[in-house]
Amino acid sequence: MAQQISPPVGILAPDRRLVGGPRRVRLRTAQQAGQLLGIPLPGDLAESLRCHNGVSAWATFLPEQSPLALSGIVNPWQTCMDVAAENDGLPRRPWHDEPWWHPRWVPWAERADSGVQVIDQRPGPDEGRIGWAGHSGGGDFTDSRPDLASLLHAVAHALHEGGEVRGLHP
Repeated sequence: MAQQISPPVGILAPDRRLVGGPRRVRLRTAQQAGQLLGIPLPGDLAESLRCHNGVSAWATFLPEQSPLALSGIVNPWQTCMDVAAENDGLPRRPWHDEPWWHPRWVPWAERADSGVQVIDQRPGPDEGRIGWAGHSGGGDFTDSRPDLASLLHAVAHALHEGGEVRGLHP
C-alpha cells in the first residue's frame, strides 16, 4: 500500500505552473498508462500523480530530476522499447551491472541531459528502487533510493527543515 506523500504545510512551489498547476490526474488515467506499459504504475508514483501531472517545463525543485507527466512516462518507455527492438534487444553487457533498458523500468523523471530516472519494477528484493537509464551504457542503480516515496519524503524534509538530499539542495 502506498504511503501518503504530502509535503509539510507551506511547502509549495511559488509558481504553481511549474508543478503542473491545479490539474489532477485521475487514477483511471494512471491505470491506462500502466496498461500501455504492460505493468501497473508503482503505487507511490500513482499517488504522486494524483497530486500533479509532472511539470510543464524543466524545474529544479527536486535534486537532479524533473518529474514527468503521464505522457512523459509512456513516451520514453515506448521509445526505449522501440530502440531495443530495432537493435540487439535488451541483453545485459558483460561489462555492465544492468541492461541498457528493461521493460519493467518505469520512467518517472528526467535529467537536463534527457536521461530518465526510473523505478525498477522487476520482481525481487530491489523492486521499487530508483535508478537512471541514460543514452548509453547500462542502467545505474548505484546508491539508489529504495522507492519513490522515500525520495519524496527526503526532499520534503530538506525543504521544510533545510538541508540537502544526497549533497544537493532541492
